[in-house]
Amino acid sequence: MADGTRIAMWSGPRNISTAMMRSFEARGDTAVTDEPFYAAYLHRTGIDHPLRDEVIASQPIDPGAVAAALVGPVPGGRPIWYQKHMTLHLLEGFERGWMAQVRNAFLIRDPPAVLASYAAKRTHVTAADLGFVQQRALFELVAERLGAPPPVVDAADILANPARTLERLCRALGIAYSPSMLRWPPGPRSTDGVWAPAWYQSVERSTGFMTPGIEAAVALPSHLQRLADEAQPHYEALKVHRL
Repeated sequence: MADGTRIAMWSGPRNISTAMMRSFEARGDTAVTDEPFYAAYLHRTGIDHPLRDEVIASQPIDPGAVAAALVGPVPGGRPIWYQKHMTLHLLEGFERGWMAQVRNAFLIRDPPAVLASYAAKRTHVTAADLGFVQQRALFELVAERLGAPPPVVDAADILANPARTLERLCRALGIAYSPSMLRWPPGPRSTDGVWAPAWYQSVERSTGFMTPGIEAAVALPSHLQRLADEAQPHYEALKVHRL
């Protein structure tokens, strides 16, 4: 594997994951990659997402090729490479051996807050769309290999105290914390996936982490509340390990 510290951050959708990518990119010493398995996931499942054809055209659809690239040369020769991943994109049967060559971390968020945000973007939502089950399985896979839990950060903790939580995360990942991670200029990035117009309106307006008010209690319709209830044990299983 080429030199450089590779960080694979595993999240579900609608979970400040793009803001976290902005935060690491703002360091200046970090290359970032946005959801590299997205095209492979859409191609394999046939699922319909906004800008599906554009996503498939923009990335390799062979998961093995994606995995090989993620442990290859770091873009721009930077010392750190932050890889933003959606847990649901790493389907059963996709190559996972590469995960042993990166530093895996897990970004979690309370299920009702995820559901409220996700349902505003897509009318039909399933448990598989949310990635909680997949996130727990990946966490347990990494923990078993390491013999200890990998780093876990909760979106609520980041929003409540970004500096403290990011400092703890950086320490757990073996990299230096930088205050530059707290602010970034607004607007789109060349490093954003081609799906950004469908999903990134809020983060494109941001200049830092939003206030924790977004984690306020939400009232979900019954069918979404059932999904939140199903996801809750998987969220709680990781929450006990949060930094």
